[in-house]
Amino acid sequence: MSFWFAQMAEISERKYPEQIAYLRENFGFSQAHANALVLYSRGSTTSVKYENMDQYLAQFDETKQGTVRSIFRAMTDKFPEMQVVIAWNHPFGKIADRFIIGVSVHQQHILLGPWETKVLTDLASELAPYVVNKKTFKVPVDWKVDAKLLRKIVELTIKA
Repeated sequence: MSFWFAQMAEISERKYPEQIAYLRENFGFSQAHANALVLYSRGSTTSVKYENMDQYLAQFDETKQGTVRSIFRAMTDKFPEMQVVIAWNHPFGKIADRFIIGVSVHQQHILLGPWETKVLTDLASELAPYVVNKKTFKVPVDWKVDAKLLRKIVELTIKA
């Protein structure tokens, strides 16, 4: 960690977004890991911002809010035991002590991240219309939610 603290000391005068970009571009950090290091380096003792999905969604427009709510409703209608929790400052679907899927809202898209990334491979044909990354897939902010796909993700994750 001393290496990372030294890196942060070198860029301490930069603005928050510039520090995030520096870590991502020069060291391949994910947004979440860069954020954690920057916040810690700036003296934050906690990175918790949101206590529930409503607080998380408050920063976004009605379209994005509606899409995220529809995503979780599609899963909780079929799996009522699923809880929506905040973890790593994002909403996640969780059944018992097992994470199922996380959601991250961005300016131009929404990322869905199945906890079991093998699900992305297993559902490759169903995910063909979307941009699939290493651990996530992108949907439009106004996505007409594919409840069948989301339910398959839950089923496959439960079986994993």
